[in-house]
Amino acid sequence: MSKPIASLSLDLDNKWSYMKTHGDAGWESLPTYLPLVVPRVLDVLSQRNLSITFFIVGLDTTREENHEALRSIAVAGHEIGNHSWKHEPWLHLYSEAEIVEELARTEDALEEVTGHRPLGFRGPGFSLSPTVLNVLSRRGYQYDCSTFPTFLGPLARLYYFFTAKLSAEQRAERKQLFGTFSEGFRPLNPYCWRTKEGHLVEIPVTTMPGFRVPIHVSYLLYLSRFLPGLALAYFSMAMRLCRWTGTSPSLLLHPLDFLGGDDCPDLSFFPAMDMPGQRKVELVCRVLDLFSKRFDVVTMREHCASLAEKSLPILDAETGKASSSRARPNLSFQS
Repeated sequence: MSKPIASLSLDLDNKWSYMKTHGDAGWESLPTYLPLVVPRVLDVLSQRNLSITFFIVGLDTTREENHEALRSIAVAGHEIGNHSWKHEPWLHLYSEAEIVEELARTEDALEEVTGHRPLGFRGPGFSLSPTVLNVLSRRGYQYDCSTFPTFLGPLARLYYFFTAKLSAEQRAERKQLFGTFSEGFRPLNPYCWRTKEGHLVEIPVTTMPGFRVPIHVSYLLYLSRFLPGLALAYFSMAMRLCRWTGTSPSLLLHPLDFLGGDDCPDLSFFPAMDMPGQRKVELVCRVLDLFSKRFDVVTMREHCASLAEKSLPILDAETGKASSSRARPNLSFQS
């Protein structure tokens, strides 16, 4: 009996991007941990024969020291996705011209360094707007995966504001970081956005069916600090609920899931960074093993392609409201 499909992705946020969002000085020099973390991630994935999607920030292509790590992702057979040029979680405040520049510069840079032009996008900090969706659709993107259907976004933002060193202007820029309470009412399964340009598939970052609490690996690592066994039991319950409810999960990874305080002591403000890197990797491996046991794990692109013959619910990109009609996405994955 075949297993239901699920997707796996990693947002390749670099050290400078966390420093920038946190309000730390020195991010402008673009300090990097990509040469350290990418081989570590690729090794874990190779051991499990997993191919996933890496969402890459365009600005990281400007540093020669990152090129080998970025190329190795494509060489290993993983999908390359667009994670914006500057990784600013206030992307929803950008003008249309600014959004076009963010996407176009990243597309060109990723194609030059990795040989692959992205067909999928995830906004930094789950930042999204009708303008972003319209531009993605116009530029031929096949899918977006910037929605995070949870009620806990405002709480995450409060924690972030409490620990960050931000001016009033910076707080205003970040006032919608991690989304609003209403995000928890968005669909968990894939659907179509109706944009001015047509339809665009949305594959949400999965939260626990029914409860809408996060299940991505960074959250599991945070739970494991208190009760090590709790994180795996919590994740196992989430996977059972996905199977029972017919939810096709899309699981999210981050670089700091593979790095500890011993690797990056100056990122101690990030949750679970008081754990050693090896311990974090061990938990990630156990989570991925559980995930693969219950689901056929594929890239975001493959997850999207599996929807080509299905009739999906439609949400209006301008209003966010659901339509009474459904759509069969018009997908083409020719390179």
